Amino acid sequence: MRIEYVRLRIRASNLYDILYPRRCPVCDRPVRPAGKLICEECEGIPERIEGATCRKCGKMLPDGTAVYCSDCAGISHVYRQGTAVFTYRSISGAVFRFKYSGRREYAEYFAREMAEVLMYRIKNDFRVRPDMLVPVPLHSARMRVRGYNQSALMAAGISALTGIPIREDVLSRTENTVPMKNMSVSDRQNNLKNAFHACSFDVKLKTIIVIDDIYTTGATIDACATELYRAGAAFVFFMTLAIGTQADVEKNA
Repeated sequence: MRIEYVRLRIRASNLYDILYPRRCPVCDRPVRPAGKLICEECEGIPERIEGATCRKCGKMLPDGTAVYCSDCAGISHVYRQGTAVFTYRSISGAVFRFKYSGRREYAEYFAREMAEVLMYRIKNDFRVRPDMLVPVPLHSARMRVRGYNQSALMAAGISALTGIPIREDVLSRTENTVPMKNMSVSDRQNNLKNAFHACSFDVKLKTIIVIDDIYTTGATIDACATELYRAGAAFVFFMTLAIGTQADVEKNA
C-alpha cells in the first residue's frame, strides 16, 4: 500500500508539473530543463552583489577605496548591518511578478540564493549567531489583495535551508502605507512613522535578521529595527533579495 501511495503521489506531481509548469524567475517561461528552479541559460543574467560593498548596507561601491555608500555616509541607520544577493536593476521584473502577478514559485529560487549569501555573511562579516528571521510584515488590507507576504515566503525558505527559526508573530504592520517608489529619503521615513508594532517581547536580547525583498534607502528596515529594539532586541541585521545601487538612491534624493 505504501509503495502504491508513493507512486500515485509521483504521478500526481508529474501531472501538476505538466499542467502548471514552474516559471523561471528571469524569463518567466516554463523552466528548462524541468526540475530546476531557473533556466540554465538564465542563471547568469541577474547581477550579483560583489566586489567592494558598503560596510553598512551592502550596496556595491563604484570606488573601491570608500567604506560607505553616499546614502549610509549621510544617514545614521538604526539597523546594525545588512546584505543582499542581486542588484535591483537586474531583477526588478522578477520582483514585480513575484509580488503582483502571483509567481509564488519564485520564492524557492530566491530563498536558495539568499540562504547561501546569508550564511556566508553571518560567518565572515556579521559574526553573530542569529536567533530568528523576521519577515517585513504586510498590512492586513494588502494581504487580502495579494494573498501572501512575499517576504514571509522567502524567510520560510531561508529558514528551511539554514535552520534559523522564522518568527512572523513578533512584528505587525499597523499602517497601510502608500507605495514609496518615487519618494525621497525623508518622505519615506515620514511615510513609515508608526507603521510597525512589536507584538511580542520574545525578541528581548535576541539577534534578529529582518527579511525583505528590496532595499533602497533603508527606511523600511530602520522602521522595523526601531520597533524591535524598543521591544528589547540586542542586534538587528537585514537580508534582502535585491538592493538599489547608489544611482537608484540618488535618483530619489
